[in-house]
Amino acid sequence: MSNRLKVTPNDLSAFWMPFTANRQFKQAPRMMVSAKDMHYTTSDGRTVLDGTAGLWCVNAGHCRPKITEAIQSQAAELDYAPAFQMGHPIVFELANRLVDLAPEGMDHVFFTNSGSESVETALKMAIAYHRAKGEGSRTRLIGRERGYHGVNFGGISVGGIVTNRKMFGTLLGGVDHMPDTHLPEKNSFTKG
Repeated sequence: MSNRLKVTPNDLSAFWMPFTANRQFKQAPRMMVSAKDMHYTTSDGRTVLDGTAGLWCVNAGHCRPKITEAIQSQAAELDYAPAFQMGHPIVFELANRLVDLAPEGMDHVFFTNSGSESVETALKMAIAYHRAKGEGSRTRLIGRERGYHGVNFGGISVGGIVTNRKMFGTLLGGVDHMPDTHLPEKNSFTKG
């Protein structure tokens, strides 16, 4: 497959891109067609630094041979197995390795597929924890102004980026947003 992707507006109509002005994007699309280490390559051949590690999920870099080989090998043996009522030995092996690396008292691992799913799960765990302790009325959630917590319902509810919430109307109730800790006067760089 060529790195040069030919697109027309008709080619772009089916995909609704999150947090993107879709009409404007489709008038002047910016396409990434490949990646290596910490850079993307665009359809017109430019190299672009991936400063957010692919939205924080490729922090080891893109297309690392050791990682792609491990993915290919595992997919050839077992590409997917649900964790509902069944397991896979490698999942337990990884969970044990993570627990060994974690601080004392962090003895369990719950795997998710994304940061958004992680936030959603953490919110549910917090509420379930208090219900299990007989404190079912403890349901208030706290987020930070300007905080980003993903794209799912709970994540945008506790997230503090107002523009991410405005088109959805009322979200989860019982959410407070505390002031953020961004203090430009204390965080700014100085010449020196």
